[in-house]
Amino acid sequence: MRASADHAASITHRILLSLFLLATLSASDPDLLFDYCVADPAAAASFHLNGLPCIDPAAARAEHFATSALSRATNPSATLFGFNVTLTSPATSLPGANAQGLAMARIDLAPGGMAPPHSHPRASEVALVLAGSVLVGFADTSYRLYTQLLRAGEAFVFPRAMVHFLYNMDVAAPAVVLSGLNSQSPGAQLVPLSAFRTEPRMPEEILKKAFKINGQDVHRIQRNLGG
Repeated sequence: MRASADHAASITHRILLSLFLLATLSASDPDLLFDYCVADPAAAASFHLNGLPCIDPAAARAEHFATSALSRATNPSATLFGFNVTLTSPATSLPGANAQGLAMARIDLAPGGMAPPHSHPRASEVALVLAGSVLVGFADTSYRLYTQLLRAGEAFVFPRAMVHFLYNMDVAAPAVVLSGLNSQSPGAQLVPLSAFRTEPRMPEEILKKAFKINGQDVHRIQRNLGG
């Protein structure tokens, strides 16, 4: 009887442990236990956290929650696709955003420039056009395409991880877009570079079969992308 009871207790223990681990793994990101967590960049090198360590809250100042990083225009004309992105960072430009689950970005588009098809694996994005005429769009997992032509003051939402693009329709004037993302580290994967500019290179046979092209096409695309 004693052995049977011990066996039953062991099974119960394993079931409870499994349920606890399942609940832990499926939980969402925890909320802050205090008002804010101003980043301490000096401690960043010695810690590896989902975010950055905090300074003493008593040392927080108003300027920790403000940034001018997005006020400065950049020149995207000489870039590969004609776009530049300035992204806020708790480590460098906006320490008060640390652990708040957000980032902002300024996208400068040259005349006729574009942010090519790409995705943010850790964030949804809302894009607000500040200047210019910008065609935006994304494809969902059923390969349905949603597009919209935006002018100054108009905005568009890109759902999390969906492949999307921004294209300046004006070939004579630049465009400016301000984006908000619900992660302080949204990540970005540009589809052309993920396929043709990886290190080491994607196997040529994979690229030929995936894009229905030949070896010469693969090499030409890699050269055109700067590889």
